[in-house]
Amino acid sequence: MLQVCPNGPLDHSVPFSPDELAASVRDAVVAGAEDIHLHPKGPDGLDSLDPDHVAAAIQAVRAAAPGIRVGVTTGAWACPDPRRRVDLIESWKVLPDHASVNWHEEGAEPVADALLDHGVAIEAGIFSGTDAARRFLAWPSRHRVLRVLAEVVDSDPRTAPETAAALLAELAPNERPVLLHGEQGGAWPVLRLAASLGLDTRIGLEDTLELPDGSAAPDNAALVRAARVILSEHAGQPQRSA
Repeated sequence: MLQVCPNGPLDHSVPFSPDELAASVRDAVVAGAEDIHLHPKGPDGLDSLDPDHVAAAIQAVRAAAPGIRVGVTTGAWACPDPRRRVDLIESWKVLPDHASVNWHEEGAEPVADALLDHGVAIEAGIFSGTDAARRFLAWPSRHRVLRVLAEVVDSDPRTAPETAAALLAELAPNERPVLLHGEQGGAWPVLRLAASLGLDTRIGLEDTLELPDGSAAPDNAALVRAARVILSEHAGQPQRSA
């Protein structure tokens, strides 16, 4: 499965508005994206968990890409206070299909519990170089997540695959499907590793602004098309979880 992450937590990241997100996601799905990870934003351009902002982003994207599962972030940068994060999730009027919860962040467990209580599936974000894997594997409800989002924050293209392999080893007791991805200089090497292992992966302007050849990516659709070429080289590879 190839997920597209069309925007990220920075205030300058694009696409920005619900309409821009919808147009970008529609093109990315045509290019071959099969799942969506969004960062809803407020008028200030910053990530937001406000129910109105979340609803506007989800509804616009669902209208543009009907039948494609839509997820959102619950990153602590959008709302540092864990209790407030839970309150905002409980106030959501339009629910995503899934939401990511970063397990190195304070309050991951109650945030995840709130999502499960509302019937929202969870992508368990496990960042390399943190204690997230240990914390997640100790969580009694870990078997209930949709998937594990193994996030390699090593941006050096020479070492990112090795960091990814170490992260997968940390997650070895995990029973759930794994989506493996990198960022910046590590995005394409880690995507190639995921393809070779038959794991789900993702690409988009949240993770990298460059195509595999180092040229600037004009949009999310171009990144998805490039990822599809790499994935096609490993077509038929058996799917596995870490």
